[in-house]
Amino acid sequence: MTHTVHFTPEARDQLDKLEADISGAASPAVAARYVDSIVDHCEKLQTFPHRGTRRDDLRPGLRTLGFRRRVTILFEVAADTVNIIGVYYGGQDYEAALREGDLTDDEES
Repeated sequence: MTHTVHFTPEARDQLDKLEADISGAASPAVAARYVDSIVDHCEKLQTFPHRGTRRDDLRPGLRTLGFRRRVTILFEVAADTVNIIGVYYGGQDYEAALREGDLTDDEES
C-alpha cells in the first residue's frame, strides 16, 4: 500500500526557514539542494511509512526519523497518509515544541 505524504503548514514553514538560514550561510543553490533532499527523504515514507522511532511518550502515534545526523523529522502515520508535522535542524528541541503546543493536532488540509 502506498501512502500519501502530506507536509503540514508548520513543517513547510520550518523547511522555508531552514532554506533561508542555509542560503545566508552558504548559497541559495546549496540551500535548495539540501531542503530538496529532506523532502525527498520524507517522500520515501510513501512505501515504508512505519520506519523511524516511535515516540508515544511525547504524543500518541508520533514517530521521528533522522536525516544526515543534523535533521529530525517528526511525523504521524494515518490510514493512507503520512503527516510530516515538523522538521528540526541542528539539535532544535522538538520535545519542548510539543510541550508548548507549537505542533497542533489539526494536520488536515
